[in-house]
Amino acid sequence: MAMIDEPLYPIAVLIDELKNDDIQLRLNSIRRLSTIARALGEERTRKELIPFLSENNDDDDEVLLAMAEELGVFIPYVGGLEHANVLLPPLETLCTVEETCVRDKSVESLCRIGSQMREQDVVECFIPLVKRLAGGEWFSARVSSCGLFHIAYPSAPEALKTELRTIYRQLCQDDMPMVRRSAATNLGKFAATVESAHLKSEIMSIFEELTQDDQDSVRLLAVEGCGALGKLLESQDCVAHILPVIVNFSQDKSWRVRYMVANQLYELCEAVGPEPTRSDVVPAYVRLLRDNEAEVRIAAAGKVTKICRILNPELAIQHILPCVKELSTDSSQHVRSALATVIMGMAPALGKDATIEQLLPIFLSLLKDEFPDVRLNIISKLDQVNQVIGIDLLSQSLLPAIVELAEDRHWRVRLAIIEYIPLLASQLGVGFFDDKLGALCMQWLKDKLFTYNVKVYSIRDAAANNVKRLAEEFGPDWAMQHIVPQVLDMINNPHYLHRMTILHAISLLAPVMGPEITCSKLLPEVVEKTIRPCLVELTEDPDVDVRFFATQALQSSDQVMMSS
Repeated sequence: MAMIDEPLYPIAVLIDELKNDDIQLRLNSIRRLSTIARALGEERTRKELIPFLSENNDDDDEVLLAMAEELGVFIPYVGGLEHANVLLPPLETLCTVEETCVRDKSVESLCRIGSQMREQDVVECFIPLVKRLAGGEWFSARVSSCGLFHIAYPSAPEALKTELRTIYRQLCQDDMPMVRRSAATNLGKFAATVESAHLKSEIMSIFEELTQDDQDSVRLLAVEGCGALGKLLESQDCVAHILPVIVNFSQDKSWRVRYMVANQLYELCEAVGPEPTRSDVVPAYVRLLRDNEAEVRIAAAGKVTKICRILNPELAIQHILPCVKELSTDSSQHVRSALATVIMGMAPALGKDATIEQLLPIFLSLLKDEFPDVRLNIISKLDQVNQVIGIDLLSQSLLPAIVELAEDRHWRVRLAIIEYIPLLASQLGVGFFDDKLGALCMQWLKDKLFTYNVKVYSIRDAAANNVKRLAEEFGPDWAMQHIVPQVLDMINNPHYLHRMTILHAISLLAPVMGPEITCSKLLPEVVEKTIRPCLVELTEDPDVDVRFFATQALQSSDQVMMSS
Protein backbone atom coordinates (compact mmCIF):
# COMPACT_ATOMS: atom_id res chain seq x y z
CA MET A 1 0.00 0.00 0.00
CA ALA A 2 1.27 3.44 -0.84
CA MET A 3 2.04 5.89 1.97
CA ILE A 4 -0.35 8.80 2.54
CA ASP A 5 2.24 11.45 1.74
CA GLU A 6 3.03 9.86 -1.62
CA PRO A 7 2.38 12.08 -4.67
CA LEU A 8 -1.19 11.71 -5.92
CA TYR A 9 -1.29 10.68 -9.56
CA PRO A 10 -4.34 11.66 -11.64
CA ILE A 11 -6.52 9.00 -13.24
CA ALA A 12 -5.30 9.94 -16.72
CA VAL A 13 -1.73 8.97 -15.81
CA LEU A 14 -2.93 5.64 -14.47
CA ILE A 15 -4.83 4.89 -17.68
CA ASP A 16 -1.84 5.86 -19.83
CA GLU A 17 0.52 3.65 -17.79
CA LEU A 18 -1.90 0.73 -17.80
CA LYS A 19 -1.84 0.84 -21.61
CA ASN A 20 1.93 1.25 -21.80
CA ASP A 21 3.92 -1.48 -23.54
CA ASP A 22 6.35 -1.59 -20.62
CA ILE A 23 5.06 -4.17 -18.14
CA GLN A 24 6.95 -2.54 -15.28
CA LEU A 25 5.07 0.73 -15.79
CA ARG A 26 1.74 -1.11 -15.85
CA LEU A 27 2.73 -3.00 -12.70
CA ASN A 28 3.77 0.19 -10.91
CA SER A 29 0.46 1.87 -11.75
CA ILE A 30 -1.51 -1.08 -10.36
CA ARG A 31 0.48 -0.90 -7.14
CA ARG A 32 -0.50 2.77 -6.85
CA LEU A 33 -4.23 2.05 -6.94
CA SER A 34 -4.70 3.20 -3.35
CA THR A 35 -3.04 6.53 -4.19
CA ILE A 36 -5.32 6.95 -7.20
CA ALA A 37 -8.38 6.09 -5.11
CA ARG A 38 -7.54 8.72 -2.51
CA ALA A 39 -7.08 11.30 -5.26
CA LEU A 40 -10.40 10.45 -6.88
CA GLY A 41 -12.43 10.13 -3.71
CA GLU A 42 -14.76 7.31 -2.75
CA GLU A 43 -17.57 8.07 -5.21
CA ARG A 44 -15.38 8.44 -8.32
CA THR A 45 -13.41 5.34 -7.27
CA ARG A 46 -16.67 3.35 -7.29
CA LYS A 47 -17.98 4.86 -10.52
CA GLU A 48 -14.80 5.26 -12.58
CA LEU A 49 -11.79 3.34 -11.23
CA ILE A 50 -13.42 -0.01 -10.39
CA PRO A 51 -15.32 -0.26 -13.71
CA PHE A 52 -12.11 0.63 -15.54
CA LEU A 53 -10.28 -2.22 -13.76
CA SER A 54 -13.14 -4.62 -14.55
CA GLU A 55 -12.82 -3.85 -18.26
CA ASN A 56 -9.00 -3.99 -18.40
CA ASN A 57 -8.27 -7.46 -17.06
CA ASP A 58 -6.59 -8.88 -20.15
CA ASP A 59 -3.01 -8.27 -19.08
CA ASP A 60 0.17 -10.01 -18.04
CA ASP A 61 -0.26 -12.43 -15.14
CA GLU A 62 2.06 -10.42 -12.92
CA VAL A 63 -0.11 -7.32 -13.35
CA LEU A 64 -3.31 -9.28 -12.70
CA LEU A 65 -1.79 -10.82 -9.58
CA ALA A 66 -0.93 -7.35 -8.22
CA MET A 67 -4.47 -6.15 -9.04
CA ALA A 68 -6.06 -9.07 -7.18
CA GLU A 69 -3.89 -8.37 -4.14
CA GLU A 70 -4.65 -4.63 -4.10
CA LEU A 71 -8.41 -5.10 -4.42
CA GLY A 72 -8.46 -7.32 -1.37
CA VAL A 73 -7.70 -4.34 0.89
CA PHE A 74 -9.69 -1.77 -1.07
CA ILE A 75 -12.84 -1.54 1.09
CA PRO A 76 -11.80 1.75 2.80
CA TYR A 77 -11.28 3.44 -0.60
CA VAL A 78 -14.76 2.69 -1.97
CA GLY A 79 -16.69 4.00 1.02
CA GLY A 80 -16.49 1.20 3.58
CA LEU A 81 -18.53 -1.97 4.05
CA GLU A 82 -21.65 -0.31 2.70
CA HIS A 83 -20.13 -0.32 -0.78
CA ALA A 84 -17.87 -3.39 -0.53
CA ASN A 85 -19.96 -5.18 -3.15
CA VAL A 86 -18.56 -2.97 -5.93
CA LEU A 87 -15.22 -4.78 -5.55
CA LEU A 88 -16.74 -8.16 -6.44
CA PRO A 89 -17.03 -7.83 -10.27
CA PRO A 90 -13.31 -7.31 -11.06
CA LEU A 91 -12.31 -10.09 -8.66
CA GLU A 92 -14.95 -12.40 -10.12
CA THR A 93 -13.40 -11.88 -13.54
CA LEU A 94 -9.92 -12.56 -12.17
CA CYS A 95 -11.20 -15.83 -10.68
CA THR A 96 -11.71 -17.13 -14.22
CA VAL A 97 -8.22 -16.53 -15.64
CA GLU A 98 -6.01 -19.43 -16.57
CA GLU A 99 -3.04 -18.63 -14.29
CA THR A 100 -3.41 -20.48 -10.96
CA CYS A 101 -1.61 -17.94 -8.76
CA VAL A 102 -3.90 -15.12 -10.01
CA ARG A 103 -7.01 -17.20 -9.27
CA ASP A 104 -5.73 -18.15 -5.82
CA LYS A 105 -4.99 -14.53 -4.93
CA SER A 106 -8.41 -13.46 -6.23
CA VAL A 107 -10.14 -16.10 -4.11
CA GLU A 108 -8.11 -14.96 -1.10
CA SER A 109 -9.17 -11.34 -1.65
CA LEU A 110 -12.81 -12.34 -2.14
CA CYS A 111 -12.71 -14.30 1.12
CA ARG A 112 -11.24 -11.29 2.90
CA ILE A 113 -13.92 -8.98 1.52
CA GLY A 114 -16.77 -11.47 1.97
CA SER A 115 -15.91 -12.09 5.63
CA GLN A 116 -16.35 -8.34 6.29
CA MET A 117 -19.48 -7.74 4.24
CA ARG A 118 -22.87 -7.21 5.83
CA GLU A 119 -25.06 -10.31 5.92
CA GLN A 120 -27.61 -8.80 3.55
CA ASP A 121 -24.90 -7.97 1.00
CA VAL A 122 -23.51 -11.48 1.26
CA VAL A 123 -26.93 -12.90 0.40
CA GLU A 124 -27.64 -10.41 -2.38
CA CYS A 125 -24.19 -10.11 -3.97
CA PHE A 126 -21.63 -12.64 -2.70
CA ILE A 127 -23.68 -15.84 -2.88
CA PRO A 128 -24.86 -15.12 -6.47
CA LEU A 129 -21.19 -14.61 -7.38
CA VAL A 130 -20.33 -18.02 -5.92
CA LYS A 131 -23.21 -19.64 -7.84
CA ARG A 132 -22.11 -18.00 -11.11
CA LEU A 133 -18.55 -19.23 -10.70
CA ALA A 134 -19.72 -22.71 -9.72
CA GLY A 135 -21.81 -22.86 -12.86
CA GLY A 136 -19.13 -21.37 -15.09
CA GLU A 137 -18.41 -22.87 -18.48
CA TRP A 138 -14.65 -22.91 -17.93
CA PHE A 139 -13.14 -25.16 -15.28
CA SER A 140 -11.09 -22.24 -13.88
CA ALA A 141 -14.26 -20.52 -12.60
CA ARG A 142 -15.51 -23.72 -10.97
CA VAL A 143 -12.10 -24.34 -9.36
CA SER A 144 -12.17 -20.85 -7.83
CA SER A 145 -15.73 -21.20 -6.53
CA CYS A 146 -14.76 -24.11 -4.24
CA GLY A 147 -12.72 -21.78 -2.04
CA LEU A 148 -15.63 -19.39 -1.43
CA PHE A 149 -18.36 -21.65 -0.02
CA HIS A 150 -17.16 -21.43 3.58
CA ILE A 151 -17.57 -17.63 3.42
CA ALA A 152 -20.99 -17.67 1.74
CA TYR A 153 -22.65 -20.50 3.69
CA PRO A 154 -22.98 -19.07 7.26
CA SER A 155 -24.94 -16.00 6.11
CA ALA A 156 -27.27 -17.86 3.74
CA PRO A 157 -30.94 -18.51 4.61
CA GLU A 158 -31.99 -22.15 4.95
CA ALA A 159 -33.16 -22.57 1.37
CA LEU A 160 -29.92 -21.16 0.00
CA LYS A 161 -27.87 -23.34 2.35
CA THR A 162 -29.51 -26.42 0.87
CA GLU A 163 -28.75 -25.14 -2.62
CA LEU A 164 -25.11 -24.42 -1.73
CA ARG A 165 -24.62 -27.93 -0.33
CA THR A 166 -26.10 -29.37 -3.53
CA ILE A 167 -23.85 -27.24 -5.70
CA TYR A 168 -20.78 -28.30 -3.72
CA ARG A 169 -21.68 -31.95 -4.20
CA GLN A 170 -21.94 -31.32 -7.94
CA LEU A 171 -18.47 -29.75 -7.91
CA CYS A 172 -17.12 -32.85 -6.17
CA GLN A 173 -18.57 -34.89 -9.07
CA ASP A 174 -17.32 -32.54 -11.80
CA ASP A 175 -15.92 -34.05 -14.99
CA MET A 176 -12.68 -32.11 -14.60
CA PRO A 177 -10.18 -33.56 -12.08
CA MET A 178 -8.90 -30.04 -11.32
CA VAL A 179 -12.35 -29.05 -10.03
CA ARG A 180 -12.66 -32.20 -7.92
CA ARG A 181 -9.18 -31.56 -6.49
CA SER A 182 -10.18 -28.04 -5.49
CA ALA A 183 -13.40 -29.33 -3.92
CA ALA A 184 -11.46 -31.96 -1.96
CA THR A 185 -8.94 -29.37 -0.80
CA ASN A 186 -11.62 -27.00 0.52
CA LEU A 187 -13.99 -29.62 1.93
CA GLY A 188 -12.64 -29.26 5.47
CA LYS A 189 -13.20 -25.47 5.53
CA PHE A 190 -16.70 -25.84 4.11
CA ALA A 191 -17.55 -28.66 6.52
CA ALA A 192 -16.55 -26.46 9.50
CA THR A 193 -19.45 -24.10 8.62
CA VAL A 194 -22.09 -26.79 8.01
CA GLU A 195 -24.57 -27.78 10.73
CA SER A 196 -23.91 -31.01 12.58
CA ALA A 197 -26.92 -32.85 11.14
CA HIS A 198 -25.93 -32.10 7.54
CA LEU A 199 -22.27 -32.76 8.35
CA LYS A 200 -22.92 -36.40 9.20
CA SER A 201 -25.29 -37.01 6.31
CA GLU A 202 -24.32 -34.91 3.32
CA ILE A 203 -20.70 -33.87 3.93
CA MET A 204 -19.52 -37.33 4.94
CA SER A 205 -21.28 -38.74 1.88
CA ILE A 206 -19.37 -36.26 -0.29
CA PHE A 207 -16.14 -37.22 1.50
CA GLU A 208 -16.70 -40.93 0.82
CA GLU A 209 -17.31 -40.20 -2.88
CA LEU A 210 -14.03 -38.29 -3.09
CA THR A 211 -12.13 -41.12 -1.42
CA GLN A 212 -13.32 -43.45 -4.21
CA ASP A 213 -12.26 -41.13 -7.02
CA ASP A 214 -10.36 -42.78 -9.87
CA GLN A 215 -7.72 -40.01 -9.77
CA ASP A 216 -5.10 -40.55 -7.07
CA SER A 217 -4.50 -36.77 -6.90
CA VAL A 218 -8.12 -36.37 -5.72
CA ARG A 219 -7.92 -39.26 -3.27
CA LEU A 220 -4.77 -37.97 -1.61
CA LEU A 221 -6.36 -34.53 -1.13
CA ALA A 222 -9.36 -36.24 0.43
CA VAL A 223 -6.97 -38.00 2.81
CA GLU A 224 -5.36 -34.66 3.63
CA GLY A 225 -8.75 -33.42 4.83
CA CYS A 226 -9.28 -36.36 7.16
CA GLY A 227 -7.65 -34.61 10.11
CA ALA A 228 -9.87 -31.52 9.76
CA LEU A 229 -13.03 -33.60 9.36
CA GLY A 230 -12.08 -35.84 12.28
CA LYS A 231 -11.92 -32.83 14.60
CA LEU A 232 -15.48 -31.84 13.63
CA LEU A 233 -16.99 -35.26 14.37
CA GLU A 234 -17.68 -37.07 17.59
CA SER A 235 -15.26 -39.89 18.36
CA GLN A 236 -17.76 -42.63 17.44
CA ASP A 237 -18.63 -40.89 14.14
CA CYS A 238 -14.96 -40.52 13.34
CA VAL A 239 -14.47 -44.25 13.93
CA ALA A 240 -17.46 -45.03 11.72
CA HIS A 241 -16.70 -42.71 8.79
CA ILE A 242 -13.03 -41.68 8.79
CA LEU A 243 -11.15 -44.64 10.24
CA PRO A 244 -12.22 -47.23 7.63
CA VAL A 245 -11.15 -44.86 4.85
CA ILE A 246 -7.70 -44.35 6.33
CA VAL A 247 -7.17 -48.05 6.99
CA ASN A 248 -8.19 -48.79 3.41
CA PHE A 249 -5.97 -46.03 2.02
CA SER A 250 -2.94 -47.42 3.86
CA GLN A 251 -3.07 -50.15 1.19
CA ASP A 252 -3.94 -47.85 -1.74
CA LYS A 253 -2.34 -48.71 -5.07
CA SER A 254 -0.90 -45.19 -5.33
CA TRP A 255 2.17 -44.55 -3.21
CA ARG A 256 1.29 -40.84 -3.07
CA VAL A 257 -1.97 -41.67 -1.31
CA ARG A 258 -0.16 -43.95 1.14
CA TYR A 259 2.37 -41.16 1.73
CA MET A 260 -0.45 -38.76 2.63
CA VAL A 261 -1.96 -41.37 4.97
CA ALA A 262 1.39 -41.67 6.77
CA ASN A 263 1.41 -37.89 7.25
CA GLN A 264 -2.18 -37.74 8.55
CA LEU A 265 -2.21 -40.83 10.77
CA TYR A 266 -1.20 -39.13 14.00
CA GLU A 267 -4.01 -36.54 13.74
CA LEU A 268 -6.45 -39.40 13.18
CA CYS A 269 -5.21 -41.20 16.29
CA GLU A 270 -6.00 -38.11 18.34
CA ALA A 271 -9.51 -37.95 16.87
CA VAL A 272 -10.58 -41.60 17.24
CA GLY A 273 -9.25 -42.26 20.74
CA PRO A 274 -7.04 -44.98 22.26
CA GLU A 275 -9.04 -48.16 21.64
CA PRO A 276 -9.55 -47.78 17.85
CA THR A 277 -5.93 -46.67 17.63
CA ARG A 278 -4.76 -49.95 19.16
CA SER A 279 -7.06 -52.17 17.11
CA ASP A 280 -7.08 -50.49 13.70
CA VAL A 281 -4.57 -47.65 13.35
CA VAL A 282 -1.49 -49.47 14.65
CA PRO A 283 -1.72 -52.33 12.09
CA ALA A 284 -2.14 -49.76 9.31
CA TYR A 285 0.85 -47.78 10.61
CA VAL A 286 3.00 -50.91 10.74
CA ARG A 287 2.17 -51.57 7.08
CA LEU A 288 3.28 -48.04 6.20
CA LEU A 289 6.56 -48.45 8.12
CA ARG A 290 7.22 -51.54 5.98
CA ASP A 291 5.97 -50.04 2.71
CA ASN A 292 7.89 -50.91 -0.41
CA GLU A 293 8.24 -47.21 -1.37
CA ALA A 294 11.00 -45.28 0.42
CA GLU A 295 9.00 -42.03 0.35
CA VAL A 296 6.18 -43.67 2.32
CA ARG A 297 8.63 -45.14 4.85
CA ILE A 298 10.23 -41.70 5.26
CA ALA A 299 6.84 -40.10 6.06
CA ALA A 300 5.90 -42.94 8.43
CA ALA A 301 9.29 -42.89 10.18
CA GLY A 302 8.90 -39.17 10.83
CA LYS A 303 5.78 -39.86 12.94
CA VAL A 304 7.15 -42.75 15.00
CA THR A 305 7.75 -40.75 18.19
CA LYS A 306 4.33 -39.06 18.08
CA ILE A 307 2.60 -42.42 17.58
CA CYS A 308 4.55 -44.02 20.44
CA ARG A 309 3.55 -41.21 22.80
CA ILE A 310 -0.16 -41.95 22.42
CA LEU A 311 0.32 -45.72 22.77
CA ASN A 312 1.08 -47.53 25.98
CA PRO A 313 4.74 -48.67 26.18
CA GLU A 314 3.88 -52.38 25.85
CA LEU A 315 2.05 -51.84 22.57
CA ALA A 316 4.83 -49.65 21.19
CA ILE A 317 7.47 -52.22 22.14
CA GLN A 318 5.47 -55.07 20.65
CA HIS A 319 4.45 -53.51 17.32
CA ILE A 320 6.46 -50.36 16.58
CA LEU A 321 9.92 -51.19 17.90
CA PRO A 322 10.53 -54.16 15.54
CA CYS A 323 9.78 -51.86 12.59
CA VAL A 324 12.15 -49.24 13.98
CA LYS A 325 14.93 -51.84 14.13
CA GLU A 326 14.29 -52.68 10.48
CA LEU A 327 14.28 -49.01 9.46
CA SER A 328 17.60 -48.40 11.23
CA THR A 329 19.22 -50.65 8.62
CA ASP A 330 17.00 -49.55 5.71
CA SER A 331 18.60 -49.54 2.28
CA SER A 332 17.61 -45.88 1.81
CA GLN A 333 19.84 -43.39 3.60
CA HIS A 334 16.96 -40.90 3.60
CA VAL A 335 14.77 -43.30 5.55
CA ARG A 336 17.51 -43.77 8.13
CA SER A 337 18.00 -40.00 8.30
CA ALA A 338 14.27 -39.41 8.88
CA LEU A 339 14.29 -42.04 11.63
CA ALA A 340 17.38 -40.52 13.26
CA THR A 341 15.59 -37.17 13.47
CA VAL A 342 12.84 -38.49 15.75
CA ILE A 343 13.99 -41.77 17.28
CA MET A 344 15.57 -40.13 20.34
CA GLY A 345 12.12 -38.91 21.35
CA MET A 346 11.00 -42.52 21.76
CA ALA A 347 13.12 -42.93 24.90
CA PRO A 348 10.73 -41.10 27.30
CA ALA A 349 7.75 -42.90 25.73
CA LEU A 350 9.22 -46.39 26.12
CA GLY A 351 10.82 -45.94 29.53
CA LYS A 352 14.30 -46.63 30.88
CA ASP A 353 14.41 -50.44 30.62
CA ALA A 354 13.21 -50.65 27.01
CA THR A 355 15.48 -47.76 26.04
CA ILE A 356 18.53 -49.46 27.52
CA GLU A 357 17.77 -52.92 26.18
CA GLN A 358 16.39 -52.16 22.73
CA LEU A 359 16.74 -48.51 21.70
CA LEU A 360 20.32 -47.96 22.81
CA PRO A 361 21.81 -50.46 20.31
CA ILE A 362 19.84 -48.70 17.54
CA PHE A 363 21.20 -45.31 18.66
CA LEU A 364 24.75 -46.63 18.56
CA SER A 365 24.32 -48.16 15.12
CA LEU A 366 22.90 -44.89 13.75
CA LEU A 367 25.76 -42.94 15.35
CA LYS A 368 28.10 -45.04 13.22
CA ASP A 369 26.01 -44.82 10.04
CA GLU A 370 28.01 -44.20 6.87
CA PHE A 371 25.70 -41.32 5.86
CA PRO A 372 26.74 -38.12 7.72
CA ASP A 373 23.20 -36.69 7.94
CA VAL A 374 22.10 -39.75 9.93
CA ARG A 375 24.90 -39.23 12.47
CA LEU A 376 24.15 -35.51 12.56
CA ASN A 377 20.43 -36.04 13.30
CA ILE A 378 21.20 -38.42 16.16
CA ILE A 379 23.73 -36.03 17.73
CA SER A 380 21.31 -33.10 17.67
CA LYS A 381 18.78 -34.97 19.83
CA LEU A 382 21.06 -36.78 22.31
CA ASP A 383 19.78 -34.73 25.26
CA GLN A 384 16.41 -36.52 25.02
CA VAL A 385 18.14 -39.79 25.92
CA ASN A 386 20.29 -38.46 28.76
CA GLN A 387 17.22 -37.79 30.89
CA VAL A 388 16.05 -41.40 30.52
CA ILE A 389 19.11 -43.66 30.73
CA GLY A 390 21.13 -41.76 33.34
CA ILE A 391 24.70 -40.50 33.46
CA ASP A 392 26.40 -43.80 34.27
CA LEU A 393 25.00 -45.62 31.27
CA LEU A 394 25.60 -42.57 29.10
CA SER A 395 29.29 -42.62 29.96
CA GLN A 396 29.56 -46.36 29.28
CA SER A 397 27.73 -46.49 25.96
CA LEU A 398 27.11 -43.19 24.18
CA LEU A 399 30.10 -41.20 25.43
CA PRO A 400 32.75 -43.30 23.62
CA ALA A 401 30.75 -42.89 20.41
CA ILE A 402 30.54 -39.12 20.95
CA VAL A 403 34.30 -38.89 21.48
CA GLU A 404 34.85 -40.91 18.31
CA LEU A 405 32.57 -38.60 16.33
CA ALA A 406 34.59 -35.61 17.51
CA GLU A 407 37.16 -36.69 14.91
CA ASP A 408 34.62 -37.47 12.16
CA ARG A 409 35.82 -36.73 8.64
CA HIS A 410 32.68 -34.67 7.88
CA TRP A 411 33.02 -31.18 9.34
CA ARG A 412 29.28 -30.76 9.96
CA VAL A 413 29.31 -33.81 12.26
CA ARG A 414 32.29 -32.46 14.18
CA LEU A 415 30.57 -29.07 14.45
CA ALA A 416 27.41 -30.70 15.86
CA ILE A 417 29.46 -32.55 18.48
CA ILE A 418 31.23 -29.34 19.58
CA GLU A 419 27.93 -27.46 19.85
CA TYR A 420 26.38 -30.33 21.82
CA ILE A 421 29.15 -30.46 24.45
CA PRO A 422 27.94 -27.52 26.65
CA LEU A 423 24.47 -29.09 26.89
CA LEU A 424 26.03 -32.41 27.77
CA ALA A 425 28.26 -30.69 30.33
CA SER A 426 25.25 -29.17 32.11
CA GLN A 427 23.72 -32.64 32.48
CA LEU A 428 26.94 -34.41 33.48
CA GLY A 429 28.03 -31.96 36.16
CA VAL A 430 31.43 -30.42 36.70
CA GLY A 431 33.10 -33.43 38.31
CA PHE A 432 32.12 -35.91 35.62
CA PHE A 433 32.88 -33.40 32.87
CA ASP A 434 36.41 -32.71 34.13
CA ASP A 435 37.10 -36.42 34.24
CA LYS A 436 35.69 -37.43 30.85
CA LEU A 437 35.45 -34.47 28.48
CA GLY A 438 37.54 -31.58 29.80
CA ALA A 439 40.73 -32.64 28.03
CA LEU A 440 38.82 -33.21 24.78
CA CYS A 441 37.46 -29.65 24.76
CA MET A 442 40.91 -28.16 25.17
CA GLN A 443 42.27 -30.52 22.55
CA TRP A 444 39.81 -29.06 20.02
CA LEU A 445 41.57 -25.71 20.33
CA LYS A 446 44.94 -27.18 19.36
CA ASP A 447 44.13 -30.35 17.44
CA LYS A 448 45.49 -30.21 13.90
CA LEU A 449 42.22 -31.61 12.61
CA PHE A 450 40.45 -28.43 13.67
CA THR A 451 43.05 -25.74 13.12
CA TYR A 452 45.48 -26.84 10.45
CA ASN A 453 44.05 -29.10 7.79
CA VAL A 454 40.43 -27.92 7.87
CA LYS A 455 39.85 -24.47 6.40
CA VAL A 456 36.32 -24.27 7.79
CA TYR A 457 36.06 -21.20 10.00
CA SER A 458 32.83 -22.41 11.63
CA ILE A 459 34.70 -25.32 13.28
CA ARG A 460 37.31 -23.03 14.84
CA ASP A 461 34.64 -20.53 15.85
CA ALA A 462 32.58 -23.29 17.47
CA ALA A 463 35.60 -24.55 19.44
CA ALA A 464 36.20 -21.03 20.84
CA ASN A 465 32.50 -20.54 21.62
CA ASN A 466 32.47 -23.94 23.29
CA VAL A 467 35.10 -22.76 25.80
CA LYS A 468 33.07 -19.63 26.51
CA ARG A 469 29.83 -21.58 27.06
CA LEU A 470 31.61 -23.99 29.41
CA ALA A 471 32.89 -21.04 31.43
CA GLU A 472 29.32 -19.73 31.62
CA GLU A 473 28.05 -23.15 32.72
CA PHE A 474 30.62 -23.95 35.40
CA GLY A 475 31.51 -20.42 36.49
CA PRO A 476 34.55 -18.11 36.36
CA ASP A 477 36.39 -19.89 39.20
CA TRP A 478 36.29 -23.17 37.32
CA ALA A 479 37.34 -21.42 34.12
CA MET A 480 40.25 -19.73 35.93
CA GLN A 481 41.49 -23.10 37.09
CA HIS A 482 40.82 -25.31 34.06
CA ILE A 483 40.62 -23.12 30.94
CA VAL A 484 42.68 -19.94 31.23
CA PRO A 485 46.07 -21.59 31.99
CA GLN A 486 45.71 -24.04 29.11
CA VAL A 487 44.61 -21.31 26.71
CA LEU A 488 47.60 -19.18 27.63
CA ASP A 489 49.97 -22.11 27.08
CA MET A 490 48.86 -22.27 23.45
CA ILE A 491 49.07 -18.59 22.57
CA ASN A 492 52.54 -18.65 21.03
CA ASN A 493 51.92 -21.54 18.64
CA PRO A 494 53.80 -21.00 15.35
CA HIS A 495 50.74 -21.64 13.12
CA TYR A 496 48.66 -18.53 12.43
CA LEU A 497 45.28 -20.40 12.40
CA HIS A 498 46.10 -21.77 15.83
CA ARG A 499 46.95 -18.33 17.18
CA MET A 500 43.77 -16.89 15.70
CA THR A 501 41.62 -19.55 17.41
CA ILE A 502 43.23 -18.92 20.80
CA LEU A 503 42.87 -15.17 20.44
CA HIS A 504 39.23 -15.57 19.54
CA ALA A 505 38.71 -17.75 22.61
CA ILE A 506 40.35 -15.14 24.85
CA SER A 507 38.16 -12.34 23.49
CA LEU A 508 35.07 -14.44 24.25
CA LEU A 509 36.25 -15.44 27.73
CA ALA A 510 37.02 -11.94 29.02
CA PRO A 511 33.39 -10.77 29.42
CA VAL A 512 32.33 -14.10 30.96
CA MET A 513 34.86 -13.90 33.81
CA GLY A 514 33.04 -10.88 35.27
CA PRO A 515 34.49 -7.63 36.66
CA GLU A 516 35.20 -8.94 40.18
CA ILE A 517 37.25 -11.98 39.20
CA THR A 518 38.68 -10.17 36.21
CA CYS A 519 39.97 -7.31 38.40
CA SER A 520 41.11 -9.37 41.37
CA LYS A 521 42.58 -12.39 39.62
CA LEU A 522 42.54 -12.34 35.84
CA LEU A 523 43.62 -8.80 35.14
CA PRO A 524 46.58 -8.51 37.57
CA GLU A 525 47.91 -12.01 37.10
CA VAL A 526 46.98 -12.83 33.54
CA VAL A 527 46.11 -9.81 31.47
CA GLU A 528 48.85 -7.43 32.62
CA LYS A 529 51.63 -9.98 33.05
CA THR A 530 50.84 -12.48 30.30
CA ILE A 531 47.96 -11.81 27.94
CA ARG A 532 48.46 -8.11 27.28
CA PRO A 533 52.19 -8.41 26.41
CA CYS A 534 51.34 -11.29 24.09
CA LEU A 535 48.47 -9.37 22.51
CA VAL A 536 50.60 -6.25 22.04
CA GLU A 537 53.26 -8.37 20.39
CA LEU A 538 50.69 -10.06 18.18
CA THR A 539 49.28 -6.74 17.00
CA GLU A 540 52.51 -6.49 15.01
CA ASP A 541 52.27 -10.06 13.69
CA PRO A 542 53.17 -10.51 10.00
CA ASP A 543 49.72 -11.98 9.29
CA VAL A 544 46.89 -9.48 8.98
CA ASP A 545 44.26 -11.85 10.45
CA VAL A 546 46.34 -12.39 13.58
CA ARG A 547 46.73 -8.61 13.96
CA PHE A 548 42.95 -8.20 13.62
CA PHE A 549 42.08 -10.76 16.29
CA ALA A 550 44.81 -9.47 18.61
CA THR A 551 43.35 -5.98 18.41
CA GLN A 552 39.87 -7.36 18.99
CA ALA A 553 41.05 -9.27 22.09
CA LEU A 554 42.79 -6.14 23.44
CA GLN A 555 39.61 -4.11 23.02
CA SER A 556 37.52 -6.77 24.76
CA SER A 557 39.89 -6.87 27.73
CA ASP A 558 40.04 -3.06 27.94
CA GLN A 559 36.24 -2.83 27.97
CA VAL A 560 36.08 -5.19 30.95
CA MET A 561 38.71 -3.15 32.80
CA MET A 562 36.89 0.09 32.09
CA SER A 563 33.50 -1.30 33.19
CA SER A 564 35.04 -2.47 36.47
